[in-house]
Amino acid sequence: MIKKLILLIVIVLFHNYSFGQSGYQFPKDYTVLNVDPAKTDSRIKEANTPHFIVYNQAAKQGKLLLFLPGTGGIAAKGPKDLFSVAVSQGYHVINLSYINTPAVAQICRGENLEKNAKCTSDFRTMRIYGNNNFPLIEDQEHDAIVNRLTKLLTYLAENDKQGNWGAYLKNGEPKWSEIAVSGQSQGGGMAAFIAKKERVARVIDFSGGWDYSAKNKIAGWYYNESVTPSNLWYGTYHVTEPTAKVIEASYIAMGIPKDHIYSFNLPVPEGKKGHSNGVRNIGYAEQWITLLGKGN
Repeated sequence: MIKKLILLIVIVLFHNYSFGQSGYQFPKDYTVLNVDPAKTDSRIKEANTPHFIVYNQAAKQGKLLLFLPGTGGIAAKGPKDLFSVAVSQGYHVINLSYINTPAVAQICRGENLEKNAKCTSDFRTMRIYGNNNFPLIEDQEHDAIVNRLTKLLTYLAENDKQGNWGAYLKNGEPKWSEIAVSGQSQGGGMAAFIAKKERVARVIDFSGGWDYSAKNKIAGWYYNESVTPSNLWYGTYHVTEPTAKVIEASYIAMGIPKDHIYSFNLPVPEGKKGHSNGVRNIGYAEQWITLLGKGN
């Protein structure tokens, strides 16, 4: 009863600070920053809309939540209610601006997939790390997600001392053990791909998986061994999504425990899609708290 009452108070508070996505206002003791990627690395020209950063300077510093938007997503327009919950759980939050078009599903299909069963893995490696040869997209090495994150953390460590951003760096690279990775749609897949290769603090995949290796066959990388333990993996999808069954199959293939897979089913507002409802609907605040865990 007490837990539900606290949750109700939290939801009301979040709504009191919200005036729609464009006019959303966080509590006054939260620090909110917008940083153009080019300010952190002058080589960056593409996808130069600002990174979005928020944290509570008055709280004990916790882990970093790295969120990766879906296809066409703009970091500054990300799911602010979700980020508010994350900050209340003790996280610093970064919604990273990166090249998210074209999407993996738009490139790794048809003839491209027939020629290369590892197309989706090669695509994601290029977009995340930028260290392989994948000519089907124009991303450059400096455009990669990891470079953008590294340069942003370095920039923040120098220009926002109160945030103590150096805590998320080690030897000039992301300190993955202090970083929880998350994202929606294409971004959720990117988060999962990172968690396979890096030992992250946590991974939360919101509707992120329908990569294929052949027609009606989910991608092989889902079955690859993960360096992040399975108990730190979480995945969600909405039951109305056309790809819901495929997403669930990808989560099972990745070894996400069944009780860590959330099939959301709240009504979707008219004109909206279930695909993005999991990160936008404040009605999932209680589930978000469980998914995030305690950041500090």
